[in-house]
Amino acid sequence: MKILDSVNSPQDLKRLNKEVLIGLAKEIREEIISTISRNGGHLASSLGVVDLTISIHYVFDSPHDKIIWDVGHQSYAHKIITGRKSKFSTIRMHGGLSGFPNILESEYDAFGVGHSSTSVSAALGFAAARDLKNENYKIVAVIGDGSMTGGLAFEGLQNAGHLKKNMLVILNDNEMFISQKVGAIAGYFAKLLTAGMARKFERKVMETVSRFHSLGSTFGKFIKRVKVMLFPGMLFEEMGFTYIGPVQGHNINNLTTILENLKDMNGPVLLHVITKKGKGYLPAEEDPIKFHSIGKFNIETGKIVENKTVTYTKVFSDTLVDLAQIDSKIVAITAAMPEGTGLDRFAKKFPNRYFDVGIAEGHAVTFAAAMAVAGTHPVCAIYSTFMQRAIDSIIHDVALQNLPVVFALDRAGLVGEDGGTHHGSFDLSYLNYIPNIVIMAPSDENELQHMLKTALDSSSPCIIRYPKGYGTGVRLDKVPSTLQIGKSRILRYGTDICFLAIGNHVGTCLKAADLLMKIDINVSVVDMRFLKPLDTDTISDKLLIRTKKFITIEENTLIGGFGESIKAFLCNEGAVVKCIGLPDKFIEHGDLRILREKYGLTTENLIKEALGAL
Repeated sequence: MKILDSVNSPQDLKRLNKEVLIGLAKEIREEIISTISRNGGHLASSLGVVDLTISIHYVFDSPHDKIIWDVGHQSYAHKIITGRKSKFSTIRMHGGLSGFPNILESEYDAFGVGHSSTSVSAALGFAAARDLKNENYKIVAVIGDGSMTGGLAFEGLQNAGHLKKNMLVILNDNEMFISQKVGAIAGYFAKLLTAGMARKFERKVMETVSRFHSLGSTFGKFIKRVKVMLFPGMLFEEMGFTYIGPVQGHNINNLTTILENLKDMNGPVLLHVITKKGKGYLPAEEDPIKFHSIGKFNIETGKIVENKTVTYTKVFSDTLVDLAQIDSKIVAITAAMPEGTGLDRFAKKFPNRYFDVGIAEGHAVTFAAAMAVAGTHPVCAIYSTFMQRAIDSIIHDVALQNLPVVFALDRAGLVGEDGGTHHGSFDLSYLNYIPNIVIMAPSDENELQHMLKTALDSSSPCIIRYPKGYGTGVRLDKVPSTLQIGKSRILRYGTDICFLAIGNHVGTCLKAADLLMKIDINVSVVDMRFLKPLDTDTISDKLLIRTKKFITIEENTLIGGFGESIKAFLCNEGAVVKCIGLPDKFIEHGDLRILREKYGLTTENLIKEALGAL
């Protein structure tokens, strides 16, 4: 019988002897690898924290104690331990488990998450509420070294240090970005610190030297500096935290001992743990970037199930490199997503013109704005969902000053299995109301390269939003050309009804028009290309004279988006406009085909709506 078979809750875990926890960790890793090879998901991060997750649940009393994950893509072991083992095979599938912590899914998920750098602020919020209500529970926040580059994490840290609330922050460092001081000596000192002996010694020394008024202050500072030399946590200590570490993150017995010692320590405490991303699966250990977020793969070889069609991301990457070879003013900026945005190729080709600012989207935008003022032409590539975090910077630092910054919003629209925290459902809406900017969306990968050239030739802020994944397979022009800004293109002329589309559903409209043609319904199809400026001239001069019936389609929330802009323009023209898009809700996770079918973003639904309108 497997050890994991006996663990259906953290309470079951606590009944096990410590000696079997190493075997349990091995079985949990095998379960994660097997499932993610079939479903895809965030593999390397979750494998790296299995031992830490077991140790936390072994020591703390969840769900009474609150365990808060940062980003949450490393929470797979947490889900398996907390009563969701039988459903783990459904993770990221429509109707199955979410790939991230979700307060609606389980009482063990103390706080919902999907974007980074939120855990410290959330933990402090719990601590403040706990103390106001005179309740008694422990709070643990697990944050990665990458998330620690986000400004929100430091806002939480400084406030926590100021309020002196009892809480534990575990810094999961899998890149050694803070310190490489790891080993037996560091682990030994960490045990001493958590047991209190070293702190008692420090306190006695400080009390002693304080008697020597002439030497006390200076010598006391010296003692503090000696401690900083031994333990590289000066920043956290200065912010008001008790810093412990770094300690090895794959020694479960050592981790549980340290956590037991820390459990009742007063004030904010930061435990610095070193882990290996991809731990327990050699391909993920050797290439943790590839296995950070991966599709279906072969467990034996580690090879991904490939699709030969080129992705939008690759076309963006290749086009940008080609254009940058001609124009030395082009620089590229990303917020800790070089591979995801395709800027890794640019970084290799032009290392001096590439800037990864860490998980700091607001900073990325303001940084780009200043680079534009200084005479370069920045291209800032950030996922649509993460750009939500930088709206003020776009308005205040770029649009208000009308600066030529190009924003490449990858993963616009539905992204599938990552779900509500990652869908790019709102970008057309949250950008639509901002003056001075140009907003465009390509209907295919060939249009994407033309739009990138157009944006770089413009003197205005430009947004290009494009979907995740593979393109249509269209032939790419050898040389990208500059489009006329704000000009749509009519792909079909018809007199019965008109389809207006922006972005990746132009193809949906063309298929529907071809099928309707077979039953003698003639449809105009327009690739609008631009949301701002909106091509109202073409609609007025070439389309309204043919029909007064319009259907719009977009992969964005209907509120404030493309369809509403069209409807607002046509409201005084006697036209009837039906808008197809995403409803006013957060869309769940699931296969893209299932989601598009559910929310009517299909050829079949477009035909149904057209027949209803006629």
